[in-house]
Amino acid sequence: MNERNFYTPIFVCSIMLTLFLNFTSCKNETKKTATSAPLFFELSLAQWSFHRTFREGGVSPYEFAERANDLGFKGLEYVNALYPDVMESNDKDLAISKFIEQNNILAAQFNMKNVLIMIDSEGDLSSSNEKERLSAIENHKKWISAANKMGCSAVRINLNGENEIEPWINNSIESLNALSAFAKPLNINVVVENHGGKSSNASLLMKVINSVSYSNCGTLPDFGNFCMSEDWGSLKDNKCNNPYDPYLGVSEMLPKAFGLSAKSYEFDANGNETILDYYKLISIVKKAGYNGFIGVEYEGEILSEKDGSNCD
Repeated sequence: MNERNFYTPIFVCSIMLTLFLNFTSCKNETKKTATSAPLFFELSLAQWSFHRTFREGGVSPYEFAERANDLGFKGLEYVNALYPDVMESNDKDLAISKFIEQNNILAAQFNMKNVLIMIDSEGDLSSSNEKERLSAIENHKKWISAANKMGCSAVRINLNGENEIEPWINNSIESLNALSAFAKPLNINVVVENHGGKSSNASLLMKVINSVSYSNCGTLPDFGNFCMSEDWGSLKDNKCNNPYDPYLGVSEMLPKAFGLSAKSYEFDANGNETILDYYKLISIVKKAGYNGFIGVEYEGEILSEKDGSNCD
């Protein structure tokens, strides 16, 4: 990372990189010259960072691997909902097979690692309607199989479908047990993101995770999704009226983390995220001993999606 780039407002990536190339951990001190100390993580790109590009910009989601490679990433975090050819298909099994084949070819072509698939719009896994919940489980199993065939390590699921706490806990545990049992022989981890509502209450979420019987069930802490009053948990614009402390939340979720989502919204003139203290967050992550992929996920609106995600 060069000095010119660090002082542009693009820089969740460089904050993480420079911090652990033996720069000072205090963002208010003068930065020191980087040493050759190895990083404790690798960077992946969350496909959601380009959701407007793929949904509204006329760009194919199958350009994901090329764009991530161009920006300097090593890993890919797919979002199933960004593929209308799959989600709107009358033959979903066939469409998923084509999705697997095409993305495997592209990942190999651009020397990228398939890291995980984020599963959305496949039913509510916490629903008290048993028929709906069981249908959601079967829908998610298709993506677990896809993740296995793509060499991913995990799938990310959401825990939606129930407003009352106790039913939410019990239904979530049942669904996670079923999915984790299916995923374990396929060497896939089933990870839950703090993604709004009760799942953004980290202590409550960990009560669920710690009650699941399978070691391949864990978490995907998202730095910015700790708003319990929002459907998707966003802390954007500091307007949340019921936030969970993100630093406490990340700390609570890390012992079972199989991935991390480095969410960002906007940046100040010095390249610092305006809502989240990345030096503090990454220090928490390092202290916990996490050494897997960290996924960059830009959700801002001032910068372009490319500039907001740039790690080159």
